[in-house]
Amino acid sequence: MDSYKMGLSAVRTAIVVNVALCTFKILAGIIGKSTAMLADGVHTLSDILATSVAAIGLKIAAKDADDEHQYGHERYESLFAKIISTILIITGFFIGSEGIKALIKGNIEIPGRIALIAAIISIVLKEGLYQNTIRTAKKINSISLEADAWHHRSDALSSVGTFVGILGARLGAKVLDPIAGIIVSVLIIKVGVEFWIKASEGLVDMAAPSEIVKEIKKITMDVEGVKGINSLKTRLFGNRLYVDIEIAVDGNISVQEGHDIAEEVHNELESTIEGIKHCMVHVDPYIEEKTQGI
Repeated sequence: MDSYKMGLSAVRTAIVVNVALCTFKILAGIIGKSTAMLADGVHTLSDILATSVAAIGLKIAAKDADDEHQYGHERYESLFAKIISTILIITGFFIGSEGIKALIKGNIEIPGRIALIAAIISIVLKEGLYQNTIRTAKKINSISLEADAWHHRSDALSSVGTFVGILGARLGAKVLDPIAGIIVSVLIIKVGVEFWIKASEGLVDMAAPSEIVKEIKKITMDVEGVKGINSLKTRLFGNRLYVDIEIAVDGNISVQEGHDIAEEVHNELESTIEGIKHCMVHVDPYIEEKTQGI
């Protein structure tokens, strides 16, 4: 199964579960008179939107290069991840504001048992969705799917807080219901901001992590005929990596021999390091004072 189909399978599962869960939670919040559960249901509604956005991002990112996008479409994943992050942040503010309004008005009712049952069901299902989605995201290296996975986890955390608040309210501390919603909203906003920053890095030509740069240097220097590295530049392109490297070889060898060494470096890097989309290898004659050490 290719990356797009794996991602799409996780997305479809999430949408089906979320539609059923959202309906149940909102009804439970209304019937059970729980502010926290109603807000939790709205959070799940935002999950449906976020997962739909992730699906669109996966589909566009999987498209081949064309005349208008000659380097491919991978950066669209980071763009859609930012949209999901924004949904998370807005959801967090909405949940928090609802809790604050309930505290200010003071018209807090004791939640019904159905709201407590809905919270338990939500915790189990949403954690299951998180585990399924995060496994798929890491397998296919998808930042938008990873952001969506954390949206599921944030909903599970929201439901944990909702459960505590509803249980406390049913035991007599009615104020715990809206307070739980406020605490959870802060956690949701935090996750949203973190993924906004991470998605932004995929849009501004960030360099590869230092451990990958070290691995690139080691693989290059292990190729027979490479005497040094004059320049090495890397940039992230969505969830893929571009590598531009200048290698130093014996200046007395033929053009063909230099080309063969460069081609071996190219093939070794692209076959060994996962995620490289393109590797450009330039050949320089070896000059000791110019060549970088490894």
